[in-house]
Amino acid sequence: MTRWENYLLTTKKILDQYNGSLPLHHFLKTFFKSNPQMGSRDRKQISQLVYDYFRLGHWSRETMLREDRILIALFLCEETPNPVLEFFRPAWNAQIALSLTEKLQFLDLPSVSDIFPYADELSANIDPWAYSASFLRQPNLYVRARYNKLADITQLLEKAAIPYALAGETAIALPNGTKVDAVITDKSWYEIQDLSSQETGQLFQPAPKSYWWDCCAASGGKSILLKDIEPSVELLVSDVRTSILENLQRRFKEAGVKNFHAKVLDLTDDNVDHILPRTQFDNILLDAPCSGSGTWGRTPENLYYFDINKIGYYQSLQKRIAANVVKCLKPGGALIYITCSVFREENEEVLEYMVTELGLQAQQAGVIKGYDRAADTMFAARLVKV
Repeated sequence: MTRWENYLLTTKKILDQYNGSLPLHHFLKTFFKSNPQMGSRDRKQISQLVYDYFRLGHWSRETMLREDRILIALFLCEETPNPVLEFFRPAWNAQIALSLTEKLQFLDLPSVSDIFPYADELSANIDPWAYSASFLRQPNLYVRARYNKLADITQLLEKAAIPYALAGETAIALPNGTKVDAVITDKSWYEIQDLSSQETGQLFQPAPKSYWWDCCAASGGKSILLKDIEPSVELLVSDVRTSILENLQRRFKEAGVKNFHAKVLDLTDDNVDHILPRTQFDNILLDAPCSGSGTWGRTPENLYYFDINKIGYYQSLQKRIAANVVKCLKPGGALIYITCSVFREENEEVLEYMVTELGLQAQQAGVIKGYDRAADTMFAARLVKV
């Protein structure tokens, strides 16, 4: 058996064993650990085949032979010649540089719209075809330069011969998988943060010494962004998971973030306003738990195994959290509502609920498109308590 045939056989073995219950990268790590005979090149090529397979989402998933689907995925997703494709489909490999439209015509394939079969659930102004097609390309890795270090960072990237592109005043696009910490040794110079996530900061508008509550802080990326915009703000960060807050505090230390408090809180508790260190905040940042559908380009296995009933679950959770935290917002204060979802139920419908049921007034709101920029797609809104 050739190396390439073994790659295909191993890929099918992984697909037979994987059921979506774990993040794919964790599953692959465990799988390769139990198969130590595979070298780094083998692991990289097999991982590519597996991820490309999932990038086809729901397209022909029930009707096509698995081997054919793997090879078609490889042809559609990759842009440079590939030894596996050369072995099995040399004529395809010779056309690997074609555009997506040309590749579909070359193979006489239907539209890619079936990759993402939930077009009717999308937020306004999202192009269903373009969003489906975006799954065939892995998003970039984005770095946000801090403390006016953009020129210093790009100089280091050039010295290391790492390709990059400037994507904004402080945003740098890098090839996914770039070992940033090996090139930029001073961690305080940058944060790894998706382009769309960086752009949510345009809604913050923090006043000096204002008191903010980042109520679903997770790893703290948006809190660091907030403190970089206005270092004098006071800050409470909370999350329901103790381990996450411990990681956040380590990240804050690396980033030099000070003047903050951290607290483990369950925001579905209707009495959460009675257990806070203070009852009123100038502004609240609600980066709400959601389907994460705007980030599935990075984790395409989540699209493949998604249960559409989860949308309603997340909407109910978002409404409950919003109702609980808005009680702690001062009149005239802003609630910044953010999701990394592309679904209308988690975005516009929750926004409408906060306006009609919670008495907030929307100032700015809309989708932050990332699918046409090799980035995540998000929804962000700034609402004021009247």
